[in-house]
Amino acid sequence: MRLLRSSPSPLYYEATEKLMLKLELFIGKRGAKAKKGAKGGGAAGTLKGSTLSKEVKSTTVVGANILKDGTDPKILADSEYPDWLMHLLDKRPALSELRRNKIEALPYEDLKRFVKLDNRARIKENNSVKAKK
Repeated sequence: MRLLRSSPSPLYYEATEKLMLKLELFIGKRGAKAKKGAKGGGAAGTLKGSTLSKEVKSTTVVGANILKDGTDPKILADSEYPDWLMHLLDKRPALSELRRNKIEALPYEDLKRFVKLDNRARIKENNSVKAKK
């Protein structure tokens, strides 16, 4: 049986504080240094404008290529993609909406979602009650 503590001991806070100070010192010593005399001649901190045309941005998924010699994939028409992909964007009912409906009338997917969300809410409630004790 695992024992739960209501709050960490003062030693825990002291050890955490020392660890954070060491981490800050380590990052400060080994942090990234700014390059001096970088090529390009632009002012440091200015953003470069996009070099891609609007036509290329609207017809390809820029940055989706993971292959060294590959190209970015083209954007296809919605009919070219599988049906399940378009359903990923559908809004799913919230727990409060699911509670208002009769459980017997819910479809299987909504019933599964109701059980998951209800369990999650009960766990959070029990954890907050235990934290208050």
